[in-house]
Amino acid sequence: MPRRNGRAAKYDRPSTTEMSFDIEPGTPIVSLRGVGKSFREGERRHPILESVDLDVTAGSFVAVLGRSGAGKSTLLNLISGIDIPDTGEIIVGGTPLHAIDERERSLFRRRRIGFVFQFFNLLPTLTVEENVLLPMQLNRLDAGPAAARALLESVGLGDRHASFPDRLSGGEQQRVAIARALAGDPAIILADEPTGNLDADTGRDVLELLESMVRHGGKTLLVATHSHEVARGADRVVRIRDHRLVDVSRDEL
Repeated sequence: MPRRNGRAAKYDRPSTTEMSFDIEPGTPIVSLRGVGKSFREGERRHPILESVDLDVTAGSFVAVLGRSGAGKSTLLNLISGIDIPDTGEIIVGGTPLHAIDERERSLFRRRRIGFVFQFFNLLPTLTVEENVLLPMQLNRLDAGPAAARALLESVGLGDRHASFPDRLSGGEQQRVAIARALAGDPAIILADEPTGNLDADTGRDVLELLESMVRHGGKTLLVATHSHEVARGADRVVRIRDHRLVDVSRDEL
């Protein structure tokens, strides 16, 4: 292929490598109870999230609204197991992320969670095809370049498989990022400001593509955003306000 220059687990639970993750649509796939997270600066404690409760049903699209610095990224990091809460419980697909160690959380995240970031986070030394193929290889899926190319075809970039990321526009890079997020066949897609680095028209196209592909695959989508336009397409909208989550009605969007 072308190249260029915790917390220890003490919890009765299924193994993250054995768990089926088959959850009926309409039942919770993500549950947070009393979750709190803060950071310290010297002697001062700065709360980010406090007493957060949230249920996300399987197969749904949930938008998390909030201003910059409100804690949207922190919430996604907690749901993915990148970070652990100071207080409370987080259960994703039956796995208690608050109670398993860092290695188990890493394996869980790699096999069950797909990410789409504002700044794409593609590996610049890998081709577009290789960026999509990498999650398949890490998860030891029985899939090769043809599977990666099929995903690229589905996002309209089949003819760019041999290109490197810096040869693509921002919108094209985000399409590759969507294909990569789906490559490991995760149950949940977490998107952190996926349109924030794109112009309005391109962002709208990318969001429609992401939503279509996630819904078509029966996956669950959580999008952190400050955009009401993005939130209008969601099944449910919540807002981070004063470190807590509150539901947002359609009339507020």
